[in-house]
Amino acid sequence: MPIVKLHLLKDSLSAAVLGSEQAGELLLTALLAKGHALIEGAPGVGKTSLAQSLASGIGGSFSRIQFTPDLLPSDILGYQIYRQHNGKFDFVRGPVFSNLLLADEINRTSPRVQSALLEAMNEGQVSIDGTTHNLEEPFLVVATQNVTSSTGTFPLPEPQLDRFLLSVPMSLPDVEVQKEILNTHAAGQVSGDKAEGVLTIEEIISLQSQAANVPISNTLNAYIIELCEGVRRSAGGSHAVSVRGSLSVLKAAQARAFLDGQEAVHPDHVQSIFPHVMRHRLLLDDGSSPEILLESVLRETPVP
Repeated sequence: MPIVKLHLLKDSLSAAVLGSEQAGELLLTALLAKGHALIEGAPGVGKTSLAQSLASGIGGSFSRIQFTPDLLPSDILGYQIYRQHNGKFDFVRGPVFSNLLLADEINRTSPRVQSALLEAMNEGQVSIDGTTHNLEEPFLVVATQNVTSSTGTFPLPEPQLDRFLLSVPMSLPDVEVQKEILNTHAAGQVSGDKAEGVLTIEEIISLQSQAANVPISNTLNAYIIELCEGVRRSAGGSHAVSVRGSLSVLKAAQARAFLDGQEAVHPDHVQSIFPHVMRHRLLLDDGSSPEILLESVLRETPVP
């Protein structure tokens, strides 16, 4: 059954990158909710490895783009090429035409190139020279960025950040996990950690449909609105959280409930997913981390 395979994939992600249980769950949440994920963390904590493990575990096509300052939009989307033998232009598809696109170190290229992904992430299509090309379903962008390395990076523009369903924090694992990682590598047991093709494309689409149909009460919808309003008040502006942000909380909560095997969304699903949906959307004027603000909003908003 697809749901059994889903949990098998979840276990394989945890095994592939030790200490990444929460990050793996968040990636699967994004996949089930038809959203995109932004993995943030210091260099060398397994961001790229986790995304590649997810790509290995699902069927379909996978592309990786290493974002660099000299990257062009055509390197992502594709381009028209003139064929002299027939006098026609042919469209050469870029790496965005895949089921899972890994945008590695996305903040190392200019905002102009970053924005090339906006239409693809929001509408599942690409427009080139007046022609619209639809992307295959499912389509998931997993982007990584190093939060501790600012040299040669460009901040992601707010419209780009808003297209990501949630952010996935990854940090250095504790000492015991680090020991386990070293022992695993020393024993040569790394190569078998990635499960290949656990879920087919058809099964993923079916699981996404089931996740979207998980019931959520009007009371919980009102709770989500109160949480978002609390963030807007605390951040000092109605623009702090868009309607897309509120919808993202709803979709992510449904996906989390489905992943947990629940028949309906409960308040704890909303609470667990809320910081990850909101964190990357809050660019506070003083440059401080939004963690404290989000914790305060969760604590002060009455739970239904």
